[in-house]
Amino acid sequence: MTTIEPVPYVTPERPRRRLAERLGAALPKIVLAPSFAISLIFVYGFILWTVYLSFTRSRILPIYDLVGFDAYYRLWSQPNWYMAIKNLAIFGVLYISLCIAIGLFIAILMDQRIRAEGVLRPIFLYPMALSFVVTGTAWKWFLNPGLGLEKTMHNLGWESFKFDWLINTDMAIYTIVIAGVWQASGFIMAMFLAGLRGIDGEIIKAAQIDGAPTLAIYRRIIIPMLRPVFLSAVIVLAHMAIKSYDLVIALTGGGPGNATELPSTFMYSYTFTRSQMAVGSASAVMMLMGITAIIVPYLYSELREKRT
Repeated sequence: MTTIEPVPYVTPERPRRRLAERLGAALPKIVLAPSFAISLIFVYGFILWTVYLSFTRSRILPIYDLVGFDAYYRLWSQPNWYMAIKNLAIFGVLYISLCIAIGLFIAILMDQRIRAEGVLRPIFLYPMALSFVVTGTAWKWFLNPGLGLEKTMHNLGWESFKFDWLINTDMAIYTIVIAGVWQASGFIMAMFLAGLRGIDGEIIKAAQIDGAPTLAIYRRIIIPMLRPVFLSAVIVLAHMAIKSYDLVIALTGGGPGNATELPSTFMYSYTFTRSQMAVGSASAVMMLMGITAIIVPYLYSELREKRT
């Protein structure tokens, strides 16, 4: 006698459930697809377009005839380009070192569990919330000899006081440093404070029980453990220094003369003001290579630490 096995009954809910599962799995891809496409076209696409233009003879409008490295030869024959690199070196070194020193110092003070931490932390972080244009304009008013600090001191009776860095060709670049450090040091403070709060307190207590002085604890234990924070701070600040444009334009306009010219202002000037698009594109490629030279070793070190 043969038995007939019952055929499983497929309810209408099963196809719907499978469709819902497929949609749920594809939803992240659907949501991210427009952003990915926009980034691919308007970021990486235009980067490749800029690289291509740097090998052409484009001037006021793009010309797509390749002429080799002519734009790069012209770029490195410009005295303004060497001035921009020199200013970037001065600004970058002082900007990074002062931001890290001030940020670490404030973070150590804030890590002492002071009562006013909840009030002081937003005060130190507030400058980073401002745009570079606002920061540059505010410091331009403050450092203007006929309007700001020097004028105020003269009105208070200190007639011999002089602070004309904003109009002094030898000192103007340092006004960019002052404004930049004022804006970014609070952000670096927050990075170091987060790193300090992440250190295991038992290690510090053990060192204190062994009789290690506070200075030695910071120098030999705490600061070496903040190495990833130092590296991240240097990467962020170097990236900001290379692409600084708004702050310079708002504060000095690249002047007096070309005393505060940076690669970013050079690129804009030659591309849109002097109608030498190929040279401007070449300078942009040089900036991109500088940023890449900073970011690639950082990514390599991060990936190597994750593997180990």
